[in-house]
Order: sequence, then C-alpha cells, then structure tokens
Amino acid sequence: MNFSDSEIVASILTGNGFETTKDYKTADVIFINTCAIRDQAETRVRTRLQDFKKLKKQNPSLIVGVLGCMAERLKSKFLEEELLVDIVAGPDAYRDLPNLIEQVEGGQKAVNVLLSREETYADISPVRLGTNGIIAYVSIMRGCDNMCSFCVVPLPVAANVHVIQKVS
Repeated sequence: MNFSDSEIVASILTGNGFETTKDYKTADVIFINTCAIRDQAETRVRTRLQDFKKLKKQNPSLIVGVLGCMAERLKSKFLEEELLVDIVAGPDAYRDLPNLIEQVEGGQKAVNVLLSREETYADISPVRLGTNGIIAYVSIMRGCDNMCSFCVVPLPVAANVHVIQKVS
C-alpha cells in the first residue's frame, strides 16, 4: 500500500548514515508510515504507537515518527495526544527527515507537513525492504481526493512500520 514510500524513506536515510533493521528493539528511529484517512486505520496506528511506549520508556533517546497522509492530516493530535511522537512528516517531506531527526536529537519536536506540487522522488532509487517478488513500484499519483476505482485510499489500510538504526 505505502510500501513504496517506505522504500523511499529508507533510501533517504541510508544515504544519511542510517540502515534498516528488522529488530525494532535495536532501533534508534521508528517510523510508522501511514496511508489512510478513516477512523479504523487511525485506531490501528494509535494502537501501534502504544506498542512503542514501553520501548521509549526504556530508551528515552528513541525517536518515534509518524509519516504519510494520516500524519499530515492529524499532526496536532499525534503531537499533543500521543506524547511519544517526536516527528510528524507528510508524504512530501521525506527528504527533510534527516533534518527533522537532528531537531529531535537537539531536544525539539519536529514537523514538516508542507505540500509540494513538484515532489515526485523520481531521482531516488528506493532501498528494497522486502523480497516479495515485486521488482518495483510505480507511483500513479501522490495525494488526491478523487474516488478512482484503482485507489486504496477509500478503503481501511494498515500502516507499515519500519525501524532504522545508525550505522556505527
């Protein structure tokens, strides 16, 4: 669903000294990449955030971020109600993630939900996160309020969670 965006995020962060890890307990940064606008999906994201609350208590330097369409729409809720969320970034702000991580490491919450009519991430070679036999994803659009028959946005969708750690 939003796996393609997660691969773009991984590519951007890999180019900035991070690497992906399958073990979230060793992560320095955890991003929940959302792609939904319905209550059921929002509930699932909030439940997933609660899973990371205990981990954040054990490791206060852990950075937790919410990315994507839902992050853009609910930025205030995530920052004010989910107190463990450090970063909120919309789908056009992935290039800014290294700067947002720096802001959080400096003791601030970080937000970038600015929309862009030009951003396509066309120049980024995504890091392949899965071995599901798919060679590549092709983005047919980035953000829309139309009800196209091929689009999954009107349907409840789950969030992808990807964890990142610094390369030593």
